[in-house]
Amino acid sequence: SQFASRSATMASRTNVRLPPEVNRTLYVRNLPFNISPEELYDIFGKYGALRQVRLGDAKATKGTAYVTYEDIFDAKHACEHLSGFNVANRYLIVLYYQPAKAAKKDLEAKEREIQELQRRHGVSGSQER
Repeated sequence: SQFASRSATMASRTNVRLPPEVNRTLYVRNLPFNISPEELYDIFGKYGALRQVRLGDAKATKGTAYVTYEDIFDAKHACEHLSGFNVANRYLIVLYYQPAKAAKKDLEAKEREIQELQRRHGVSGSQER
């Protein structure tokens, strides 16, 4: 039966050790600027049920998207098969989303911003009283 084969697949997955960077959310770069969320659902949905697709629309995030799968194995399968996939003469760059890396980049940007403000306003960063 269909249910028996599905549970056999799930049972075989429970013993699989995935690399630590593998997760359900993929970060996609090099997308055509005019791609629609529906087109992303069509491309990435072939590999499994999608929980969310977020397409970058700000100047700095155009051409990027976050795609979250319901199942981590579907995300792994999509990452392996769609990296380098050609969409409108652009080759997709598909990576696992790494929140620690994103947070570190945000922190570094904030620190640079604070240093620039301190320099511009002639104040030091120390808390002297």
